[in-house]
Amino acid sequence: MGRRTDISGGRGRLARHDLYVVLAVSACFVLVLIAKSAMDFSRSGPQIADEIARSYLGYAVYALARLGAWAFAITALMAAAGVFVYHCLATVFKWRYRWQLALGSAILAAGIITFTSFVHFLLYMPGGVMASFNYRANRLYPLWEILTPGRVTMLEWGVVLLFAVPALLALVVLMRRREWRRSALVTGIAVPPMALLLGWNGIHEPSAAPLPASSQGRPNILMIGSDTLRADRLGVNGYTRALTPNIDGLAAKGTNFSQYIVPIGRTAPSLLSLLTGTWPHTHGVRDNYVGDRETQLPHPALPGILADAGYRTAVVGDWAGSDLGKFDLGFGHVDTSPDQWNLKYLLRQGPKDIRLFLSLFTHNRFGKRFLPEVYYLAGMPLTSEVGRDAREEIRSLAGQGSPFFLDVFIASTHGPFSAPYPYYRLYADPGYRGDSLFSMSSVSSVEEVLKAQEEGKQHFDVRQIFDLYDGAVKSFDDEVGRILGFLRDSGLDKNTIVVIYSDHGTDLFEGETWGQGNIVSDFGHRVPLVIHDPRRPPTGSVRRTIRTVDVAPTLLDLAKIPVPPFIEGTSLLPFLERGNAEPDRVAFAETGIWIAKKVRGLPKDRIAYPSVLELLEITDKKTGALSIKSEYRETVIRAKSRLAREGRWALVYFPLEDGEQYTLYDLQTDIAMRHDVIAQQPEVAARLKAKLREWMLKERV
Repeated sequence: MGRRTDISGGRGRLARHDLYVVLAVSACFVLVLIAKSAMDFSRSGPQIADEIARSYLGYAVYALARLGAWAFAITALMAAAGVFVYHCLATVFKWRYRWQLALGSAILAAGIITFTSFVHFLLYMPGGVMASFNYRANRLYPLWEILTPGRVTMLEWGVVLLFAVPALLALVVLMRRREWRRSALVTGIAVPPMALLLGWNGIHEPSAAPLPASSQGRPNILMIGSDTLRADRLGVNGYTRALTPNIDGLAAKGTNFSQYIVPIGRTAPSLLSLLTGTWPHTHGVRDNYVGDRETQLPHPALPGILADAGYRTAVVGDWAGSDLGKFDLGFGHVDTSPDQWNLKYLLRQGPKDIRLFLSLFTHNRFGKRFLPEVYYLAGMPLTSEVGRDAREEIRSLAGQGSPFFLDVFIASTHGPFSAPYPYYRLYADPGYRGDSLFSMSSVSSVEEVLKAQEEGKQHFDVRQIFDLYDGAVKSFDDEVGRILGFLRDSGLDKNTIVVIYSDHGTDLFEGETWGQGNIVSDFGHRVPLVIHDPRRPPTGSVRRTIRTVDVAPTLLDLAKIPVPPFIEGTSLLPFLERGNAEPDRVAFAETGIWIAKKVRGLPKDRIAYPSVLELLEITDKKTGALSIKSEYRETVIRAKSRLAREGRWALVYFPLEDGEQYTLYDLQTDIAMRHDVIAQQPEVAARLKAKLREWMLKERV
C-alpha cells in the first residue's frame, strides 16, 4: 500500500508525490479564497464612476492574480512544512509512504500556522484584522475573550515544537545512521518554516552606541508627528489622564505652543503648509485628492532648502505619510507608503478576504518590500515599526558627517483609532463588548462613513471611542519616548532640535458632528507643537496664537539659514526667547471637502455639492491618481467655511447659497463654540472680519 520513506530526496516518485500534494493544497485553498473574495467583493478607498471602474477591469484582475500568487506561495510553504514533518515522523517510526497522510499533514500544517498567526493578530493588532474583516466584530469576541499574551505565546511555542520536535528526532535518527547528507538536508529544510513560525521579520533594534556630531556645527532637526493628534490630549495642556509623559517632559525642557492652529483639517494641505511656510491657497493644495499636475509645488519646501544648505534629509512614515512622498519636497530618502489616493494602489490591496489572509504573514520586512499595499493598509498604524525605522534612519544619517533633517510621521492617532495591544484596552471599560471594541466601528469604507456622518452621534459608542483615542495617544507618546531615548543614548540629543507636531485634530462628538475638517473647531484645528532646542533654555508654555506657516521659518532661523521671501509665515524665535511677551498672531483656517452630502452641524442653506463618490475622477488612467472633477473645483473651494482666530476669539465665516453667515466665539468660556457672541462683541468681529477678508482675497482658485 505504500513505499517505505525517509528524508532522502533520492526517491523521485516520492518527491513528485510531495510536490503534487503541496501544489494541490495551495491551489485549492487559493481558488476558494479568490472565489470567496469575488463573492464578497470589496475595495479600499472611495468608489468611483462605473465607466472608470470598467476601464480598470483588466488591472483589477491582474491585482487579484498577483495577490493570489503570493497567497499560493505562502500556503505552499506552510503545506511543504507539513509534508516535511510527515516525512520526519515516517523516518523515525519507519512508516511506509501514503500520499493521503502527506496530504492531511499539509492541510493540517497550513491550518495550524494560519490559525496561530490569526490569533496573534487578533490579540496584538485587532485593528488590522478589522480593516479586512467582512463581518461584525462580535463574531470574534468569544475567541478574543480567552486570549492573553501568555496563552498566545504558549500556542506559538507549541506550534514551533510541533514542527521542531519531529525534525530533531529525524535528525538524531539519521545521524545515528551516519547519513550526513540527509542530516544536512533535514537541517536546511527545517530553517525556513522555523523562521516563519517564530515570526522572524528581519527587523532589529538599531544600536544606540554614541554617534559623531555633524562636522558643520549646525543642529540636526528631528520632527515627530502623529496624524490626527489633538492638543487637548497633552498633559502639559491640562489633560487629566497621564497620556503623554514623554512629550510633556520634552515640553518642560523646551517650548510648548498650546494655541497652534493648522490651516486645514486634512493631511496633504496641512503638511504642505508646514513644510513650505505658505498658505494652502499659495501652494495650491486644498484637500487630499490631488491630481498628478497638482503635485508640482510653486516653491521649494523646507527639506529641499535644508538639503541645499548641506543637510542630509529623509522622511519615514506609514500609510498616513504617503503625501510626504507624493510631492517633491526635497527629501533625499523617502521611506513611506505609496500614494493612498490612487486607484491602482487601492486595487492592488484586493478584496477583504484575501487581504486579511495576506496581512497575517506580511506585517514584516518581507511585506514592506514585496506587498507594500498590504503592509501599509489604511486603518492599521505602524507606530512601533516606524519608530524602529526612524532610529535606523537616525543612525544612518548621523554617520554621514553632515547635519540631518528627519521627518517621522505616523498614523498612531488617526481614525479608526486601532492602536495595538495593550493600548486599545488601557482606558476602555473592561466590560464593553460593542462594535467598537477594537477600533471605531462603521468607518472601514467611504460608504460607511457617508452613512454614519448623516446619522450622527447616536450611531456611535462615544465613551468607547474616546477611550480608544486616548490609548492611541499613549502609544504615540511611548514611541516618542523610545526615539528620544535613542537620541540620548547615542549622544545626539545635545545637538538635535526636536519638534512634536500633528497635521490636524478631530471632532469627537463635542458638537453635532465628528471627523476631521468638516467644521472649523478648536478640536479639529488646534494641535500640539513642541519645540526643544538643546542649545536654548526652556521657555515653558506659550499661550499665544501661532500658525503652521510659522514653523518652517523658525527652523531655518534656528539653523541660521536665510528665510526665502516667498515664505508667508513669521519665525517663532521671539516666542522661544521671550515666551508670552509676544502678542497673538492671527491664524486662518478652512474646512476640507465634505465627504457626505449631509453633515450635521452645517447650515441647511450652505453651498452644496455631491458626495465624494460623485466628485472624484482620474485624469490620467496610466497613473490612477484620484482628484476632484474640474467642474466642481470652484464650487468646493467657494463652499469652504473659514476661520480667523486670535487669542480667545474665533470668527467663523460660512458662505451660503444666498449670502454669508458670521459667528463669533469666546474660546475662554466656550471651547466647543456653541454660543455666538457676535452681537456682544461687534468691534472684535469687525477687526477679525477685515483680517479674514484680506486673507481670502489672496486665494487663487
